Amino acid sequence: MNRTRPLALVAGTTGALALVLASATSASAADTATVSILHAVPDTPVDVYANGEELLSDFQPGTLTDPLTLPAGEYDLAVFPAGVDPATSQPAIKADDVAVPAGANATVVAHLGESGTPVLTPYVNDLSAVGAGDARLTVRHTAAAPAVDVRAGGTVVVPGLTNPEEASLTVPAGTVSADVTLAGTSTVAIGPADLTLAEGTATVVYAWGSGDAGYELAVQTFTGLHSSPSGVPGGSAGLATDDAGLPLPVVALTALGLGAAAFGARRVVSSRA
Repeated sequence: MNRTRPLALVAGTTGALALVLASATSASAADTATVSILHAVPDTPVDVYANGEELLSDFQPGTLTDPLTLPAGEYDLAVFPAGVDPATSQPAIKADDVAVPAGANATVVAHLGESGTPVLTPYVNDLSAVGAGDARLTVRHTAAAPAVDVRAGGTVVVPGLTNPEEASLTVPAGTVSADVTLAGTSTVAIGPADLTLAEGTATVVYAWGSGDAGYELAVQTFTGLHSSPSGVPGGSAGLATDDAGLPLPVVALTALGLGAAAFGARRVVSSRA
């Protein structure tokens, strides 16, 4: 098992999702990044501004954006609770001269920290090849909860995972029943949910939510990892339904320099405890 910490953690105040939208321009692969956003702050829709202009409104919790290849660059961004007049209000999050690094594939998650404070965490997605017959499973703890154990088929495979850490496993391809329990107990907090882990894929499972709002799972899947890919693999919501169109294009960034993007948002179907 490979356990790593996310690249960065940025605290927010009310609606913790740092986004910016930028015009799509042609750029070489060396000058772009591939990014997605998961909005995992319960009950907190937000409006997003870039360089003083509203670029995304009423972005809803439980939404995972489709990936987008974006030009690298720097942006000023501000996030407000949905419907707030920015001329008379202070942003929940404000970051100037935020850089979008070239070459990254990342997912930025707006979520609650263990104590319930909204935070923004960018994760770098591992898209390295997996062996024949195998798949990669990554679990990310983004819920307002203490340490948890992740079980597969009733057996603990990731013990004591804390917010906002992640852990990765290489496993045989197949379908597994997964759930999340409070660490060291058999008390199920989320699930069980059946996960289909296809050969040559990387599946990322996010545990998010809170005790008051309920705990949920969101799933993101990356394909084409059988061997060295010809391009940068994209992600998709493994448990997703109705598409909700967004303005073209959407770019999401963090104050520590990672970006995430959306061209069309997708509502994640979740498993609520």
